[in-house]
Amino acid sequence: MADDGLTVRDVCLQVLRDVGATTVFGNPGSTELAFLGDWPDDFDYVLGLQEASVIGMADGYARVTGRASFANVHTAAGLGNGLGNVFTAFKNQTPMVVMAGQQSRSLLTSEAYLAADHPEEFPRPYVKWASQPANAQDVPAALARCFEIAVQPPYGPTFIAVPQDDWDQPCDPYRVVRAFSPGAARPEGLEEVAQALGEARRPALVLGTEIDTFGAYDDAVRLAERTRATVYAAPVAAASVFPEDHPQFGGFLPALPPGLSARLEGHDVVLVVGAPVFTFHVAGTAAVLTSPATRILQLTADAGSAARSRAELSLVGELRSSLAALTSLAPEQPHADVAEPLRLERSRPTYSQGPMSAAYVLSRLASLMPEDAIVVEEAPSHRPAMQANLPITQQGGFYTMASGGLGYGLPAAVGVALAQDERKVVALIGDGSMQYSIQALWNAAERSLPLTVIVLNNGGYGALKAFADMMGSAKVPGMDVPSIDLTQLAAGYGCHASRVEDEADLVAALETALADPWPHLVDVVVDPGAGNVY
Repeated sequence: MADDGLTVRDVCLQVLRDVGATTVFGNPGSTELAFLGDWPDDFDYVLGLQEASVIGMADGYARVTGRASFANVHTAAGLGNGLGNVFTAFKNQTPMVVMAGQQSRSLLTSEAYLAADHPEEFPRPYVKWASQPANAQDVPAALARCFEIAVQPPYGPTFIAVPQDDWDQPCDPYRVVRAFSPGAARPEGLEEVAQALGEARRPALVLGTEIDTFGAYDDAVRLAERTRATVYAAPVAAASVFPEDHPQFGGFLPALPPGLSARLEGHDVVLVVGAPVFTFHVAGTAAVLTSPATRILQLTADAGSAARSRAELSLVGELRSSLAALTSLAPEQPHADVAEPLRLERSRPTYSQGPMSAAYVLSRLASLMPEDAIVVEEAPSHRPAMQANLPITQQGGFYTMASGGLGYGLPAAVGVALAQDERKVVALIGDGSMQYSIQALWNAAERSLPLTVIVLNNGGYGALKAFADMMGSAKVPGMDVPSIDLTQLAAGYGCHASRVEDEADLVAALETALADPWPHLVDVVVDPGAGNVY
């Protein structure tokens, strides 16, 4: 019998309080009303107008706070709408619990409207754990388990489906267990890596998204400076991993096997930290993976990544403590024969005439943004221009998606802005990407967020055009996006907006948007022929 007349809903709300998840991102439906009714004053419900925006906002929020976020969607249809961003959360290693409503248990044996057959199978394999509890009294324990598994390395989303008639069932209290993740990687492995780095003549560090996920940014800088290694960002790294103005920063590795191999083949020891070995976008041969002249080692919190790795040695452990231990084992001074790091050289683009290049726009933005601004990006065809002209120099200064799926960037930027109120958030979005989750503009206005959205408008799917050229695919349909007035759409959602077509208007428009305490979209027309993916 339940204690003190508690219901399943009462106990689950206390579980959410205990794990610090009192901000709920959601889009309600009839199967969620029993959970949402009589909403408690100490919870904040963030309404998303479509489930992809709900999941994207929850993702951005979790990545800034470092805690598992909580998203509530409407049965199978709502989960289906959000699955693209669930996939992205899985690839981002974002801790998140997704809860979907379910039709009443009494109807599940019939052809019930809104019922989901085997709902726990729907989001797999892109959740770490999924459950529809066997009975109502098991819901609090399953919910708590979702949160615990979400924050076990590697982080990631989990899923629970709850029938709507479970919420008012009697239930005993549930105590949330405090669990701790495993510690650093095995000492003997770290000693071998430290020795290899200490003896290397041209060492390299390749840093990935886990650097940000586990708060190991400063530890990575210390290891790099102690070993004098050249530092590269791993292919498709989804966060800031190293100060890009540091004299040891060598740039960004492409997700192309030959290109990556060419960048690394001059190094005798390559340590990949917090990233797979390696993420590739197209097929090809990376000779460095089999070269006897280059030792490739890996340190990661992801046992699955280690199992798939083509490294000579792969160590698994909590990343921050592992890096701290490795740094303490490395020689205090690099040996006399170690080569100078290969520093990334930058040049500032200029404007002459005609449509502005994205590189020029981004270089001007870089000179105007606050130094500690956070950039959230989803403009794939302009990413090389961003990397060359908009250096990210601070921890937590950059977020994008590791999945390659569109519709993440704008709602993620809203989630990032909701999670903190000290740093300016700037969303860099392509005009094609804007249409996937444009509903998130309403959230920015509804929450009065000082979010600046810069749309790099090249009139189409620039990344796809670049890949078509790379792969020799001619006459591909659907490459161009018809003329859409983004300023009117933004205004309709309650945001301020402006459009820039001429270089003479660029700086004033950017300054106005960056200073605006209200969400402000700037639609910047850029040269459609200047984009590339690598």
